[in-house]
Formats: sequence, C-alpha cells, structure tokens
Amino acid sequence: MDNITTLSPPIPGEICSINDAVLWCRMPLPLALDHINVYLVRDNGGWAIIDCGMATKATKAAWADVIAQLDGPITRVLVTHMHPDHIGCAGYLTELYQVDLYMSQTEYYAARALFAGNQGTDNWQDKQYYRRAGFNEEQVQLFTQGNGGFKKVVSPMPISFNRLIPGTSLLIGDYEWALLLGCGHSPEHISFYCKALDICIGGDQVLPQITPNIGAYSTQPNSNPLFYYFETLQTFANLPQTTLLLPSHKTPIYDIPARVEEIHTHHHIHLQNLLAACEQPQTVVSLLPVLFHRELGQHELFFAVAECIAHLNYLVYNEQLEKQLDENDVFQYRINRLI
Repeated sequence: MDNITTLSPPIPGEICSINDAVLWCRMPLPLALDHINVYLVRDNGGWAIIDCGMATKATKAAWADVIAQLDGPITRVLVTHMHPDHIGCAGYLTELYQVDLYMSQTEYYAARALFAGNQGTDNWQDKQYYRRAGFNEEQVQLFTQGNGGFKKVVSPMPISFNRLIPGTSLLIGDYEWALLLGCGHSPEHISFYCKALDICIGGDQVLPQITPNIGAYSTQPNSNPLFYYFETLQTFANLPQTTLLLPSHKTPIYDIPARVEEIHTHHHIHLQNLLAACEQPQTVVSLLPVLFHRELGQHELFFAVAECIAHLNYLVYNEQLEKQLDENDVFQYRINRLI
C-alpha cells in the first residue's frame, strides 16, 4: 500500500481500490468542503458500506454508479456518526437494499431526535444561547429561525439498528475490525481499525490537513467536548505509524500518531490565544476573530460559535477562565487571577 497516499481521489461514481478488501469512493457535498469519502469493505457474499453521504440526488446517482460496478450485493450499512454527510443516505440505502443499519446507540438516537425536530416546543433556549454569546436580536433570529436543515439532507431513519459498542470488534467478511470510540466531534463516534490489514477507517475523528469541528451547541451549552475529544484521541495516538488512515475528508495518510500530535498542538494554540485575549473581559462574539482569521458566512458561523464556546468551556472547567453574566445577560470571560 506504499503508493496509496499518492493516488488521485476518485470522482463521484468511481471506485478506487485500497486492497482486495477495501474500496474508496467519494460522494459530493453542497458545501465548501465539497466531498465525503465513503468506503466499502468486502463482506460475506457482498460489500458492507461505511458512511453514506447526504441524501441528495447527486449522491444517490453516485451510489447507483458505484453499486453497479460491484461484484456482489450490499450486505449492510455502517455509519461512524450521525452528521448528515455520514448518515444522510443510510435510510435510503438500507430501505433500497433491505439490509441492516449498524451504528452506536447514542448516535442512532441523536439522529432520530434531530430528524423528529422540536415537536412544537419553544426554542427560547436556542435564543438564549446566542444572546448570551453576544449577538444582537437580528442575528439571534437568523440563527434560530429553523429551516429543518437536518431533515432536508437526511433520509428517514430505519426503525431498527444493530448497535456498535466501543471497545468490542466486528467481523466484516474475513477480517476483525476493532470499534474505536471518539467523543467531542459527536457523542459516540465509531472508527474501525483492522490490525490484520493495518488500516483505520477513521470517520471524522482524525482528519488530515483539517480538524473536525468540536462544538458546544445550544442543546448542551455547558458541555466540555474538547476534554472528551482529547481523552479519546489518545487511542489513535497509540496506533502504529504504519497504519493507513482512511479519513472521511481529504486523502489517506500514514503516521496517525504524528497527526494526532499536530491536532493537539492546533487546539492548544487556540486555547493559549483565548487566554491571552481574556486579559480583559470578552464575549464569544468578540473572541471569534481570535480563532477564525477570515470572514465567516452564516453556515460557517453556526459551527464557529460552537467551536469557540467549546474551547472557552474547556478553560472554564480547568479554572483558567472565569465566566459571568453581565447586566445585559451576556457571558463575559476573563482570566482567573486566583490560580
């Protein structure tokens, strides 16, 4: 597999062979990050799919082209986590081919909840989240108007699933795949590691060139996802340097431990920059330029706010920052001078 990392990525509808047991495909995304890598693993009598792309016409057409080239049927669909680019076509594919869905329990029920929407409940907590970050009322309304974005690009979820349990293994065809837990980017992300093939299908937990979004969203604003991301990232730091990472975005790489170290450094630079900025009280809005040195569109801003709050929460839990509501009900962050 020495030349794998120099291969040109497949275009949607094409197949790139990693080896006899693993195929690499790409599905289009209608985003700045315009693709997701999906993989097929040779199974008993056919092929298991790992991750699916969004439920768009372009993705469904690409899947039809890919599946027409296979030498066996689809046997099951596995999903690393519940984000739309990974789970979007899962319901569509399991329904079309009458096969089972495999994913972790937390991710499955999180996806079901997001697909169901707010069920008529008021969204005052969403509004409070953005007001307390320092946004004005017009911006708060933009963030919270709700357009059913998840449901637009995710097909209806199957009513049953097979649970992937972190720390156990799953037999796919002739090979055992260890199920590695990742937290922080999503609640119970599963990556797949095969020692015999020396391959890790990593999902979004470890990415080359870019880092996965680690966000504290309005559903759990006081969470500490960066802590759990660091904690579960250690598993990947312990993988062999020879292991080939097949990521969900960008291209395959070797030396996962070195990439993990780069990701740690990236986040700790952000944390140090936030601490330096909070010598004087700051809001989330005033701190966004500290982390993001570019103009952010509305879609990017949604993730940027959550990412900023996740880093701030990490520092608050470490007692390096203090967080207090001011007279306008906006959170102010400043250095904790008692430590």
